[in-house]
Amino acid sequence: MRDPLPLPSPDFSVSMREVTWLEVGGRTLRAIIYYPGGKGPFPAAVCVHGGAWVSGDRTSTHGFANLIASHGVVVMAIDFRMPSEWPYPAALEDINYAIRWLKHNAAQYRIVPEKVGGIGVSSGGHLILLSALCPHDSHYSAIPMDSDKDASQAFVMTCSGVLDPVARFRMAEKAGELEILMCHRAFFGDAAMMDEGNPARILEAGEATSLPPACFFQGGDDVRVPPGTAERIAALYQAAGGQAQATVYPGMEHSLVSWCKEELDDMMGKTMAMIRSLSG
Repeated sequence: MRDPLPLPSPDFSVSMREVTWLEVGGRTLRAIIYYPGGKGPFPAAVCVHGGAWVSGDRTSTHGFANLIASHGVVVMAIDFRMPSEWPYPAALEDINYAIRWLKHNAAQYRIVPEKVGGIGVSSGGHLILLSALCPHDSHYSAIPMDSDKDASQAFVMTCSGVLDPVARFRMAEKAGELEILMCHRAFFGDAAMMDEGNPARILEAGEATSLPPACFFQGGDDVRVPPGTAERIAALYQAAGGQAQATVYPGMEHSLVSWCKEELDDMMGKTMAMIRSLSG
């Protein structure tokens, strides 16, 4: 189901194109490329949808991806493999490949390959941040590609991100939210895998091999993520040596549908400032 996100007045007209970008494990993975009008070249981002790791597809972030593209960023909104057939780390393998694929096809989509980053919503925020922190992890980069491009990200941005899945699992246990608990278990399998794929632990342990500039956005009334998640992860990111900004919008809920134009404009202003600051 497409997200009916209200859009501010765009700076660029946006066109869309469907592509097949990966055949893996008997799956055909599709993406929607959103590209702004104009000559470019443009920065770009792989967009990862939410759905508690087990649902959704490339159309789920339609409004969000269109919003980003309207500000002059090429967006690749992707499908990726999900449970029950494909638990962790299959989604990370796909996202890692998607970053490399977008860089490899930079000329076709009028992209600056040195300015390819990632954006993610909800559980997609977890996935894109984990990918950003560990772009060379052998588990995540397992799908070969005939290209010299790597999966490092120039920037990373998350909205309502489940950036500490262990803390969210504990919150759901305390609240008796069985559906959320089942989604965690379906994706990670067990506590050891949840800990392995936890950005908070990776940052605390000093295991991140890449720390691109980051923006983390969260609603103040978001009951699907522990309060203060964005701010805590930003603090850990900074302590690890990275540049990160957290913004919490009072009154905004988990779904971006609830966010008002003022918050969306502020989010885009901060995101575009981060992207404009990139070298390359």
